[in-house]
Amino acid sequence: MSGDTAEAVTRVRAEAPVVHNITNFVVMNTTANALLAIGASPVMAHAPNEVEAMVGIARALVLNIGTLSDPWIEAMHLAGRAARARGVPVVLDPVGAGATAYRTEMARRLLEDVRPTIVRGNASEVRALAGAAGATRGVDSVHGTEESLDAARALSQAYGCVVSVSGAVDLVVHGDRVARVHNGVPLMTRVTGMGCTASALTGAFAGVATDAFTAATHAMAVIGVAGEEAAAHAAGPGSFQVQILDALFSLAPVDFERRARIVG
Repeated sequence: MSGDTAEAVTRVRAEAPVVHNITNFVVMNTTANALLAIGASPVMAHAPNEVEAMVGIARALVLNIGTLSDPWIEAMHLAGRAARARGVPVVLDPVGAGATAYRTEMARRLLEDVRPTIVRGNASEVRALAGAAGATRGVDSVHGTEESLDAARALSQAYGCVVSVSGAVDLVVHGDRVARVHNGVPLMTRVTGMGCTASALTGAFAGVATDAFTAATHAMAVIGVAGEEAAAHAAGPGSFQVQILDALFSLAPVDFERRARIVG
């Protein structure tokens, strides 16, 4: 599968898919810039009276529950239903699921109503969505990715979706298919929004792909490789944020392919 990473990056850059994001206040700027850097076209629109129309011009929809409010949840349901009706892939990022009952319930309602194409979260969030025991630490995971494998499979089988789990080794699961992505660096955990950025990039790759499993896998490899390149030039978390955007922009498709470490 790693041999297709260059083609996937080339397609994103050539087609510049519009990715409609209903995302959180903390990461809007970061994720918009990451999408621009890889070659996609971000839209950040969350007003309930326009999201259905905005989905009509998008190639993918990303729903991120990081900073919840009732109007935003309404907008997510409206946009999600419109996207599914139009065949637009939907990525759900259940940020912090398991931290509070409200957050977990809202994530599960979106899962039931929207039936996303891809669920992308950390191990604790995926376990919480699947009803597994244990909690998150705010929006951070307290579980390793392998601990979420059974939960990811259960979610995938129940909702027919791809489940992408970020961690030291990323897991991408669709039914019995499992890919493991061995890219990334620990410094990525010291910068807010890296998981949300992975979700946004997943939307970009899903927007140009016919297979959601490979799209999710390539997205995790690409952000992981970009993180490795950024860490090689960064002095710390501050410069890392700039360097990862530069890496997403400047690395050639063949660089992503050569450095992607995908097993499965």
